[in-house]
Amino acid sequence: MKNSITVYGIPNCDTVKRARAWLDEQGLAYQFHDYKKAGVPADLLPRWMAELGWDKVINRAGTTWRKLDEATKAGVSDAASAAALAQAQPSVIKRPLVQWADGRLSLGFTPELFKEHA
Repeated sequence: MKNSITVYGIPNCDTVKRARAWLDEQGLAYQFHDYKKAGVPADLLPRWMAELGWDKVINRAGTTWRKLDEATKAGVSDAASAAALAQAQPSVIKRPLVQWADGRLSLGFTPELFKEHA
C-alpha cells in the first residue's frame, strides 16, 4: 500500500512484537504482513535484496539459519540463492523488515532506528 507503513515479519517474533508496540505507542498506523500466512512477496524481494543487501536480509544469526544443513547454508552465495531460500524459509529473513511511508526500507528494530524513519 502506498504512503503507509508496512511491517513484514512473523507475529511470534519478539523483535517484531517490540517494533509493533513502538509503532502503536507512537500512534502510527501500519499494515502487518505475516510471512507465515501471506508468504514472502516475490515482487518485492528483489528490491529488498538490492537496497538492503542480500547478506543483510538473510539473518545468519537466527535460529532458522542455524538449523539449516551445511549444504543449504553453503548454497547461499548471491542474491538469487538468498531469494530462493527466503521464499522457501521466510523465517530466515531478518525481522522486522519495514517499508516506511516514504518508501525507504529498514531492517531490525531499535527505537532510534524507527525514530529516524517515522
